[in-house]
Amino acid sequence: MARIRQADVDEVKARTNIADIVGERVALKSAGVGSMKGLCPFHDERSPSFHVRPQVGYYHCFGCGESGDVYSFLRAMDHLTFTESVERLAGRIGYTLHYEDGGSAPETSGRTRLYQASTAAAEYFRSQLASAEAEAGRRFLGERGFDAGAAAHFGIGYAPKGWNNMRDALRAQGFSDEELATAGLVSQGQRGVYDRFRGRVVWPIRDLTGQTIGFGARKLYDDDQGPKYLNTPETPIYKKAQVLYGLDLSKKDISRSHRVVVVEGYTDVMACHLAGITTAIATCGTAFGSDHISVLRRVMGDDSASGEVIFTFDPDAAGQKAALRAFADEKRFAAQTYVAVAPDGLDPCDLRLNRGDGAVRALMDAKAPMFEFVIDQKLAGFDLASVEGRVGALRAAAPIVAEIRDSSLRPGYTRVLARKLGMDLGEVTPAVERAARGSR
Repeated sequence: MARIRQADVDEVKARTNIADIVGERVALKSAGVGSMKGLCPFHDERSPSFHVRPQVGYYHCFGCGESGDVYSFLRAMDHLTFTESVERLAGRIGYTLHYEDGGSAPETSGRTRLYQASTAAAEYFRSQLASAEAEAGRRFLGERGFDAGAAAHFGIGYAPKGWNNMRDALRAQGFSDEELATAGLVSQGQRGVYDRFRGRVVWPIRDLTGQTIGFGARKLYDDDQGPKYLNTPETPIYKKAQVLYGLDLSKKDISRSHRVVVVEGYTDVMACHLAGITTAIATCGTAFGSDHISVLRRVMGDDSASGEVIFTFDPDAAGQKAALRAFADEKRFAAQTYVAVAPDGLDPCDLRLNRGDGAVRALMDAKAPMFEFVIDQKLAGFDLASVEGRVGALRAAAPIVAEIRDSSLRPGYTRVLARKLGMDLGEVTPAVERAARGSR
């Protein structure tokens, strides 16, 4: 690849505010004159030790030692080459790069091409939503309370039924079959590659910077033998364990309010945002896990107990299992965690459709602390009418109360547990204390 002129490298760097680039991934706050700080994106930490100095274009983490300029930050975070990082920033500010052979920008390769292919596919799907064939897709959205404006806001599109419509459209734009396959847009068959998404409503999945990296697609037709939801497979730019749908739209409000709402699907994210809950996000075909928590904590600036994380779960067995999984990682948040379960088992999308925007907002206001929700889940498996059942329930629930980080909250939850069990506080407190010692 041709070498970019050093003068251009320096000019792009000078015109770029490193705080803007870092701030797309990390919530930064003032740390004195000329310095900003946040939770380090290179290692997991409880209090911020990652400092950015915009005036000198430099960052440094006093925790893990990572440091560098805006180019090294992009290279580390997005796995770009040096040339790709310069081209990425030049594109942001509309600066034309020059190369040492005197020519203009060469055809880029690698990860940059995957981003470009994904963006081109998103534009293609979006254009197809207005087609005659996409009537089923528009009807699907309309039946869930989403009009054309909502579809445009979230970039929703439609993948035609044919085997190679999108492939041919992107081939015409210069993308090779190998690039499309690496980006997860086509699959390999005996007769060559074919479109991965066919006859489906398509949601673009974007990273924190707003770049399209993958797709989620919902089937519409009875003759579609595929799964109800089909996602992009793992690619060099799409790692589902680290991706949260809607975070590109939510990040500013999450950072400002230190509050995030975790829902279960794309339509739930849409319903929440349209109802005014603009901090809603969802995982993409995988369980909420520790990598998702790390991403959210950096965006939230989660270094104190003043923040809120609200999980919405279905009241069925699968929802309860998901809640217990989330509880297992709850300690990784400094923020307080809550659970919101909609009445009658309705998810946020159905709740909005049946009862309006106000019901969605009321659901979040009626949240219950995660600890109280999990305690109830534990007690549900015991017969509290019997002595044996109460003793067994105490043994099961005492470790949950013992794990509460905030020592000022623990006595209150000990009383809550005693009340739920119908036992004296003098019986419950020693059990919690024993569990706490055992945990330590």
